[in-house]
Amino acid sequence: MEGRVIKTTGSWYEVQTPEGLLKARLRGKFKQDELKLTNPIAVGDYVLLQKEKDQETAVISEILPRENYIIRKSTRKQHFSHILASNVDQAYLVVTVRNPRTSLGFIDRFLVSTESFRIPASIIINKSDEIIKEKDKEYAELIKEIYEPLGYPVILISALYDKEMIPVFGSLLEGKTTLMTGHSGVGKSTLLNRLVPAARQTTQPVSKSTSKGTHTTTFAEMFPFGQDAYIVDTPGIKEFGILDIGDEELSHYFVELRKYLGQCKYNNCRHVNEPGCKVLEVLEQGYIHPYRYESYLKILYEEDDHR
Repeated sequence: MEGRVIKTTGSWYEVQTPEGLLKARLRGKFKQDELKLTNPIAVGDYVLLQKEKDQETAVISEILPRENYIIRKSTRKQHFSHILASNVDQAYLVVTVRNPRTSLGFIDRFLVSTESFRIPASIIINKSDEIIKEKDKEYAELIKEIYEPLGYPVILISALYDKEMIPVFGSLLEGKTTLMTGHSGVGKSTLLNRLVPAARQTTQPVSKSTSKGTHTTTFAEMFPFGQDAYIVDTPGIKEFGILDIGDEELSHYFVELRKYLGQCKYNNCRHVNEPGCKVLEVLEQGYIHPYRYESYLKILYEEDDHR
């Protein structure tokens, strides 16, 4: 029978099937189009499986082709990657301006990953109740200033206290499979609990000594939301390493650079210091935000630490 993976717990998977929820495992190893993965099966995957004889468990025999997926480099195994979720309709990156502070570089790396599969992405600035200091207000405004003109909606919300925005945000998720991710401590679990009370995700305060969050979500899981909708919750991400995107390909995943592709003097232009580069021309004219171009260069040269 066919089913959809809604939770991964190491070697076992929970699969939603026409017969209900089944606990399933893999039989043998799966080769996945030359991808070296730490997780051969991801939440959101559609699979074929068979019930084991005289057992309440099943065996997964095949992973059906993925429409899309969001992937990052593994932080534990070199040259391996980790799929956050597959077959998603949209993605929300939950960020905070302090405790912990989400860097623009981290946001850009996430957006490069979503753009590579043309997955619509939005940014949620959570803990709006803590945005009191002027520098925090300025950072929140900077995020809106950079990303909204590029077509990435930015939503300011307080998962703890916002009574009006929670249902408004929930309406944006109806009928879709939505990935929700971000650093540990940004309030993903709190937001999920407000949207899906039955989720009962554990929450913990951010460490006062390090200003960083603690992992409360240990495995990726998909939660039913309303009618024909799911929210995929992932463990907090410390780093977001980009997977093998070539130098000449990277600019395709920056929307403001993509519009000028084909207008440079040279076809293999990397938009760094080449003569006749259209991107450098419009950057100087102020049509490309300098922070975004800086992120582009850092990813190109792999200069930052993905945080």
